[in-house]
Amino acid sequence: MRIAVTTPTGNVGRHVVAMLVRAGLRPLVLARDPGRLDPEVRREVDAVAVDQRDAEAVVAATAGADALFWVDPPTTGEDPLGDYALATASVVSAVRKNGIERTVFQSSVGAELRHGAGEIDGLAGTETALDALGATVTHLRCGFFFSNLESYRDAIRAGTIPVILPLDQPMPWVAPRDIAEVAVTRLLTTHWSGRHVQAVHGPADLTWPQAARIVSAAVGRPLRVERVGDDAMRDLLRASGMTDGLVEAVIGMSTGLRDGFVPQQPRTARSTTATTLASWAYDVLRPRL
Repeated sequence: MRIAVTTPTGNVGRHVVAMLVRAGLRPLVLARDPGRLDPEVRREVDAVAVDQRDAEAVVAATAGADALFWVDPPTTGEDPLGDYALATASVVSAVRKNGIERTVFQSSVGAELRHGAGEIDGLAGTETALDALGATVTHLRCGFFFSNLESYRDAIRAGTIPVILPLDQPMPWVAPRDIAEVAVTRLLTTHWSGRHVQAVHGPADLTWPQAARIVSAAVGRPLRVERVGDDAMRDLLRASGMTDGLVEAVIGMSTGLRDGFVPQQPRTARSTTATTLASWAYDVLRPRL
């Protein structure tokens, strides 16, 4: 079985690669810079240097693949949705031209809205394009990554995290490793076909204040959450070096998922995963503060 993996050094992709290696496979990994792979992992994979927004290169790299784990690559430019469209064109071309049998796409809670959710709209575009192919695909609608908290390290050190979501609004929080586990299970299973949506909601829905209390206990630092206005958050994001286009795309992921938003896929035994925020924060976040 030939399985291709994109973003192999990312929060989820690196776990996907490691799990496939432990399963006895030699995955094909598509990386902008294969040199970033851990040297021991590098010996266990076939690595190809690829820009995922270059459709011709992606088609060439994935020739012969039976299954594909696709993550739209991160964007830092002025036109995030344009970058997502280029990545979408690449995966669509690869699946169509190479006849890839199964694709697992890392999407997000909120992609079901299709429009009005900022950067998530780019993921929605990939979903709809793959659906239009009639391909065998599973869209993983993932909750809020625990690892997003790493971008808040300065705020956590200072003791206050600014957010623009209502403080009483719960949302699913999930460990990247758990997303990888669901993805790998799908990639290795051959009996499914057609279009599927699989929610990956982590162990619990949490409000920001609830999450802050959990993180505070795990890292041993006092921490609170403060709701700020949209414009104040724009100023903070611009100060971090984001382009105006990226600022609006990031802001939209929160503004589009407030005002009573409820994920289309409910929390069930199938969408609930095991790793808790407390254990992740103690093991991953605490050593990096």
